[in-house]
Amino acid sequence: MFTGIIQCTGTLTGVVRTGDERRFTVRPANPFADVRDGESIALNGVCLSVESHTPREYVVYASAETVGRSTLGSLTIGDEVNLERALALGDRLGGHLVSGHVDCIAHVRRIISAGSSVKVELTYPAAYAPEVICKGSVCLDGISLTINDCGRDALQVNVIPDTQKRTTMRHWRPGTAVNMETDVIGKYVRRLFQCGVVRNEDMAASAGSGSPAISHEFLRQNGFL
Repeated sequence: MFTGIIQCTGTLTGVVRTGDERRFTVRPANPFADVRDGESIALNGVCLSVESHTPREYVVYASAETVGRSTLGSLTIGDEVNLERALALGDRLGGHLVSGHVDCIAHVRRIISAGSSVKVELTYPAAYAPEVICKGSVCLDGISLTINDCGRDALQVNVIPDTQKRTTMRHWRPGTAVNMETDVIGKYVRRLFQCGVVRNEDMAASAGSGSPAISHEFLRQNGFL
């Protein structure tokens, strides 16, 4: 798990293409002194496992599935990327819970100055609209951001000066493609409705009766307790 708080950027010093798969050699701007083979490091919001490392660089592998669902296939040597190591138990959770599993690709539509901040409007596939809510969280290229406003296939986020300075967001322009991960809690809630574990009519009936929509008894009956 990650938090969407970028620890530093890095530079790709190697890209090996094998069919639809990729291996990236990454040089963090601030070296990760205690990297271990097998650990997870998010690259532009994509959770990847370290295969090997040196004091200055490490190598990660991206499968065809990962490449197909993200922007990783377009990366080339010299590109700057956002990096975050996995969350350790006891660490501060500065952003929100991020799995590092990209859901879709969003595209920057417009960037608007707002004092020292900027407002960024992005479009995304409408199929993910149920997992996007106003004032909820979204992860874009590994960056935890709060959704200011949203519609069926578009959302807006506010990016503060420090985030602009510390991440690749400063390179975003209209048309830029970014990796998007919706809120993990929203995914599970949506799945409960899709599988019929929670039904809209049950929620409405419970609300109409004056009792809590989700109660201890409801959770027990549906296998959560």
